[in-house]
Formats: sequence, C-alpha cells, structure tokens
Amino acid sequence: MSRTFLGLPRHGDGGFPAAAHEALADSQLRRNLHKATTTIRAKRSAVVGELPDWEALRDAGAAIKERTLRHLDVHLERLEQAVTERGGTVHWARDAAEAGRIVGDLVARTGSREVVKVKSMATEEIGLNDSLAERGISAYETDLAELIVQLGHDTPSHILVPAIHKNRSEILEIFRREMPSVPADLTDDPRALAMAARQHLREKFLSTRVAVSGANFAVADTGTLAVVESEGNGRMCLTLPDTLISVVGIEKVVPSWEDLEVFLQLLPRSSTGERMNPYTSLWTGVTPGDGPQEFHLVLLDNGRTRVLADTVGRQALNCIRCSACLNVCPVYERTGGHAYGSVYPGPIGAILTPQLIGVENAPTLPYASSLCGACYDVCPVKINIPEVLVHLRGQVVEHKRSARTPSPEGVAMAGLAWVLADPARLERAQRLGRRGAGLLGRDGRIARLPGPLGGWTDSRDVPAMPPESFREWWRRERLGDA
Repeated sequence: MSRTFLGLPRHGDGGFPAAAHEALADSQLRRNLHKATTTIRAKRSAVVGELPDWEALRDAGAAIKERTLRHLDVHLERLEQAVTERGGTVHWARDAAEAGRIVGDLVARTGSREVVKVKSMATEEIGLNDSLAERGISAYETDLAELIVQLGHDTPSHILVPAIHKNRSEILEIFRREMPSVPADLTDDPRALAMAARQHLREKFLSTRVAVSGANFAVADTGTLAVVESEGNGRMCLTLPDTLISVVGIEKVVPSWEDLEVFLQLLPRSSTGERMNPYTSLWTGVTPGDGPQEFHLVLLDNGRTRVLADTVGRQALNCIRCSACLNVCPVYERTGGHAYGSVYPGPIGAILTPQLIGVENAPTLPYASSLCGACYDVCPVKINIPEVLVHLRGQVVEHKRSARTPSPEGVAMAGLAWVLADPARLERAQRLGRRGAGLLGRDGRIARLPGPLGGWTDSRDVPAMPPESFREWWRRERLGDA
C-alpha cells in the first residue's frame, strides 16, 4: 500500500500552531466563524432538547458503530454481495491513488469529459477533482457551499458548511467574478444567491451523463446507499445521469435498515439543527428505465484499516460527519478549518487525520485542543475525542523518543527523569532552581523564562520556587533538623 494521501497540507513545517497563529490575525474570519457556529449551536440545542430519549439514541448509535466495526469485514462482504446482486459493481480501493484511478477509468470509459458531484468528504479526501483534471475531466460541484469554494479557488474549511469562512458579501463577489450569467443587480440576499447558483447548475444537471457521489451510510442487508442533504442538488445528481459512481469509506457500512433508522434521527439534529433532512436519497443497484443505468461503488480504505487496529483510536471511525464537534470547539471557532491542514478539520480532524496518515506526519494536531470536552458532550455517537487526543499525544511522544536525533523536548524530559530518579539529585536541583528563580522572579512569579523556555511564559506566569521544599520543611518541622 502506498503512503496515505489526505489532502494537501495547507501550512508549512510549523504545523497547526503556525497556521492557527496566522488565522487568528484574520478578524473577518473570526467574525464569520463566530456568527455561523453560534447560530448552528443554538439550532442544535433546541431540537435536541425536544427528544426525551436523546441520550438513549446516542447510546444506540455508539453501540451500533462499535458492533459494526468489530465485524467490519463480514458486513462489507455482505454489502458487496447485495450491491452486485442488484446490478451494481463494487471496486476496492486501498488508497487515494487507486480510488482516483478507478473513478477516472470509469468516467473515461463512458466517453464523458465532465462529471457532476454530490458533496462528499471521501472524494475531497482523495483529491478526486485534481485527479480527474489530470485526465482532462472536469468535475463540477453542485452543493452550494462546495460550489462557492470551487468558484473561489478555495478549499473547504468545515465538514458540513465548506464555505463557512465566507460571508454573504464575499460570496456575492465570487459569483459576480466567476458566473458571467448572473444578473447585474444580484444582491447578497441568500435567496438571490441561491437562485443564481441554481441557474448556473441547471445546465450541468441536464447535460452531464456521469455523476460522482459519496454516501452517508451503506446498508449491508440490501446494498442500499443513503445521501442526506438540504438542497436537492444531490438528488439531481443521483437520478439524472446515466452513470453513477459512489466513493464510500469502508466505515460507512451499517448492518440493517433498523440501524440506519437510528442515524437518520441523530444526524440532522446534530448537523444542521433540523428534525429531519429535507432530502434523503436512497438507491440500490440499478433499476431498468429509472435513474442511472450503470452504478459503481468504490469502497475506500486509505488508512482506515490501520485506524481500526488501534483499540482506542478506532472510535474516530464511528464519526457520521455531522460536524457538531466543530461547532462547539473554542479552538476551531477562532482558527477555522484551514489551520488543520487537512480535509477533516476541528476536533474530529485532530484525531482522524493523524491516524489516517500517521502521527509522525501530523504531530501537532493532537495538541490542537484545549481538552475541554465540549466535543464529547455533543457527539451523537459518543466518540470520546479527549481520550483519543491524549492517546495520540502519547504516540507523538513515543515517536519523538524513537527518533535518531532527539528533540529538545525529549532531551529535557530525559534530564528531568534523571533528576527525579534520585532524591539527592532532586534536592540539589531544587537548591539551584531557587537561586535562579531568585534572579528571575518578582512577587512570587516568574514572568519570563530565558532561552527556549520562554515559549512557556509567553502566555502565562510561572510560580517562583518556594523558599524550601516539602522535604526540607518536613525535616525542620517534624525531625527537628535545623
């Protein structure tokens, strides 16, 4: 298997801290995010509060996911058999390159040079648009937010609302610049913007013969795939073209329709704050004379089996992509999604991305959290994100420890371990520390540590060392040692 691809990093070697620092300087971005996430949080809280059995639903969702992952191989084989029996074709993709190659071959075989796309995190994850473009195939996003991002030559910053970092004025500017057909008097009224996008997409819906989608869920019993959305553009893609290609992560399988019922209650309330999805599209193989006459399901691994092998980290595969954790995260609200450098931002991205691509390739993401636990409180399938974050931080430390060239942090920790291993060493170090602290401290606080230690005091004071240690106090008070 080749190295897992998960979208191009959008920041340099500084990782999340450097990218977050840059994002924090963008006051417009922070205003846009605060307004959007505050609105979504309020809607979610209201509709969740209507259900007296909400916690029972969360327990059921978590149990279904955990049970399914324990027997994932069995359910995937059942799904493949059911799809095949109903006229579809199943392809298995080990990584992003293989998935892109499969989809590109399928599109090329139809003779089409264009595809319309349903909003899909899996296709974002494998960089499908770029992969198709390399083969001369144009991909057109049809979800309004994805369309805004594509026209703006931007990248998504939110799982559910990819253009959450843009306000209405910025969207109007993009439409005027990239859509020659928009009315000259187009305003930033949401309905006017939506109508302009609708007019822009109508021609693509009616003329393009191939569609590419993901799926929110895949039912193993019947081979049925489900897409939930709010605009109806996805349904146009799923019904009008001759050929439908669905790229789906292997963790999206659910055993039965009874299991799907639970998630169709959890997802809309957690994501958009709605009681049910405006559009829930379900399709099973092909039906002669109705809808696409050729259907391909590409089941994507791309690092997921590696995540599955980690008994703590596999919780991340329970995610149903509702983005509730993003909308409550104080870190995400201030930095936005681009700072995470992956298609999966926010708390779920901080635990999913390092596992998919290896913690050595995203060592700063497990630290992109205050560990406040708000993400765990709202997760509809009870993913213990703080637990996984701490677990991954341990893996980051272990990786640094195994490096041929030790990091400054590793050297410091090794020195500290050596000191703490011997009481006499510790007392000598404490005496030396008190002398140094006497030079640096004032009023019992050290405002600025010297050298590289200064990073610790950039945003906090350090208490000055007490005049005597506990051991010294004990000897003086209890043992009479003057």
